[in-house]
Amino acid sequence: MSGLVAGKVALVTGAGSGIGRASALAFAREGARVVVSDLDVPSGDAAAEQIRRDGGEAIFVRCDVTVEAEVAALLDAALAKFGRLDCALNNAGGPGKGGRVHEIPSDEWNAILSLNLTGVFLCMKHEIPVMIRQGSGAIVNTSSGAGLVAVPLLAHYAAAKHGVLGLTKTAAIENARTGLRINAICPGSVETPALRAHMAKDPAIAKGILATQPGGRLGQPDEIAEAVIWLCSDRASFVTGESFVVDGGAVAR
Repeated sequence: MSGLVAGKVALVTGAGSGIGRASALAFAREGARVVVSDLDVPSGDAAAEQIRRDGGEAIFVRCDVTVEAEVAALLDAALAKFGRLDCALNNAGGPGKGGRVHEIPSDEWNAILSLNLTGVFLCMKHEIPVMIRQGSGAIVNTSSGAGLVAVPLLAHYAAAKHGVLGLTKTAAIENARTGLRINAICPGSVETPALRAHMAKDPAIAKGILATQPGGRLGQPDEIAEAVIWLCSDRASFVTGESFVVDGGAVAR
């Protein structure tokens, strides 16, 4: 353990599986106390318990990031337990079912934007004042390769992830003199339970996704977590307002 975030308190939403879980475990390995949050109670509990089994310190707080009262309660719980908040990964999200733009039902459009964009906004709305009072803090928002390029049949998801980048840049500039750093990560195709389930639906889907990978493989959640930890560490002290692409060269191809 190199202790990149030793002594810090970190909050991770969507921490029950995939990139969120890998990041929560990485924060703990690097010395942080972790607030694990997810809508799924069993998976969130399991992530926090794994941290404790490995010798770290963690609590689990259930939260629906689309509900502001629950986000406020999440921050209250973090402060009640640990007294401060140094790092946050606003990661909760998902792609939905999708379809061509004119075929997406309005309720699905609203639900996907609420989860992937409004959820990030609500988390920052309640995280930033805490960090301003402290005079320091680092926030990472999970965007996607879909925040940089077109994604046919997932217009709502792409729109939300593009929005995360604009939100991140604006918040970073607004807080450039407050001691806060705010960045986004843009993961590519990462081998998470959700992506594996999607690829299992049809061999053509799996083939198509792998064809977009210059290195011929999917990313691993731990590889994304490494970028998150670095961005939250003091080693990234001059990095803010950035969209950090971690996709094996998929967007660059």
